[in-house]
Amino acid sequence: MLTIEWNKTTGWQKPHIVPYQNLSMDPASCVFHYAFECFEGMKAYKDKAGRIRLFRPDKNMERFNKSSARIALPNFSSTALTDLIAEFTKLESRFIPAERGYSLYLRPTMIGTQKTLGVGPPGSALLFVIASPVGPYYPTGFKAISLEATDYAVRAWPGGVGDKKLGANYAPCIVPQREAMSRGFQQNLWLFGAEEYCTEVGTMNLFAAIRDKQTGQKELITAPLDGTILNGVTRDSVLSLARERLEPEGWKVVERKYTMKELDDAANEGRLIEVFGSGTAAIVSPVRSISWRGKTVHCGLKDHEESGEVATKMKNWIEARQYGDEEHEWSYVC
Repeated sequence: MLTIEWNKTTGWQKPHIVPYQNLSMDPASCVFHYAFECFEGMKAYKDKAGRIRLFRPDKNMERFNKSSARIALPNFSSTALTDLIAEFTKLESRFIPAERGYSLYLRPTMIGTQKTLGVGPPGSALLFVIASPVGPYYPTGFKAISLEATDYAVRAWPGGVGDKKLGANYAPCIVPQREAMSRGFQQNLWLFGAEEYCTEVGTMNLFAAIRDKQTGQKELITAPLDGTILNGVTRDSVLSLARERLEPEGWKVVERKYTMKELDDAANEGRLIEVFGSGTAAIVSPVRSISWRGKTVHCGLKDHEESGEVATKMKNWIEARQYGDEEHEWSYVC
């Protein structure tokens, strides 16, 4: 593991790469009481030549610093942390399987360590990075999921911290997810407000491909970054690729608010082409159906299909850059 300590008097200390071990902390450490914690999720890949690649680490570092700043934790140089993670990853390269679909998951984390029961900016902190080999999210191919539209619990709200990657955003979502799973659904589709705006699905960003009712033009829609949506690295990658490769084919790529009723209307009128989530773990996660107000909204897939065309293309396009099949600035060679 990579560890770097900080305190308000002397700033950041010397980085260390040490064997994976338990942390020894005072029970009064502020992280335990007031949730001074943020983290990132990213992956390292091996290309065909055996080189190690990180995927868009600059985006993770930018978000990491925004998250830490929001909860009064210190910032760390984005380029320096990327270089440190690259060195750490090279040292642990034996844990990166040299096979498509496999990678080394990296978890940069920062916690407030000051021992105090008072509420205030932490006077000390710890930045650490741990790692774990991971396999394909769908080892036998895509498996489309079913969602439960959730309006009785709210993941994020205007003026809150839904756009930051804080551990405190995740724990409150577990009970609603468990309740959805008890009713046979894999994830929650988080709705917001009386309008029932579609926001995120589980811990992923959400995309919907719809034909415009008036023009028939195909649109790829996702919710805007209004402070309630996590600025996902995969989300940004999907949008960039869609503008680069789908817009020339006549698609319209849109970041705007859209409602559950809009999805339902499109499904009833045969205009809902497909729906999928996006995130680091799965890249894309196709959606078969959404349970909403006692009805099932079918999301464009035929019974024998597990993924729509756009989701399949996005997975292939993104993987090509992650594994170095396509040389691109998104791929950082360690």
